[in-house]
Amino acid sequence: MGKFATEIARQGSTLTPEELELAELIVTSLNLELQAADIDPDAPLYGEGLGLDSIDILELALAVSKAYGIKLRSDDENNRKVFSSLRSLNQHIQQHRTK
Repeated sequence: MGKFATEIARQGSTLTPEELELAELIVTSLNLELQAADIDPDAPLYGEGLGLDSIDILELALAVSKAYGIKLRSDDENNRKVFSSLRSLNQHIQQHRTK
């Protein structure tokens, strides 16, 4: 876990039930060595925050698509915003989910 995410997690950011469910999906689908509840909902997923790389983001997009019935396209101009944090990804899921 990146330095920023670790510091924020220690500050006690709380996850909503939906965010916790998504955090668990992230941890299990990417085999991360941390607890879902330790993920800060506002920390960046990519790079310095959670430390995900482009391959991780692709794997996460596939897992999210399967779990929530959302179509995520690699050429969508909103991807940077959608995948900017756990909270933003969760908001996108809640608006577009079919499952």
